[in-house]
Amino acid sequence: MPIAAPRPCTHPGCGVLVRDGSGRCAKHPKPQWSKPANATKRITGRKLQAMRADLFARDPLCAECKRQGRVTLATQRDHIKPLAEGGADTDDNVQGLCAPCHDAKSKTEAARGVRRAWGNYREG
Repeated sequence: MPIAAPRPCTHPGCGVLVRDGSGRCAKHPKPQWSKPANATKRITGRKLQAMRADLFARDPLCAECKRQGRVTLATQRDHIKPLAEGGADTDDNVQGLCAPCHDAKSKTEAARGVRRAWGNYREG
């Protein structure tokens, strides 16, 4: 069976060729992913479905569209302060959003997460 051609290490700024297929050189191993010890437990199942139904019954319109003067039905239960940033899974931290507003907010939150992860990065 043929062996794949060596490729540069995927760590930013590293150009060492990697031959083992892992994508990283010995100097830059991939960090193991794990949740922080203080991560908020997500609610799932029937309890979550009941909370969604309650939210949409109380306020069926998208909160972001309402702020911008539009009228759109909410389809997503969204955490105002994301759980990944220390938000709680409580009624005062949730809002209803339409899919486009939820996607835009999620993209912004993901970008913040990447900046947090790489914020202290120093070549060395």
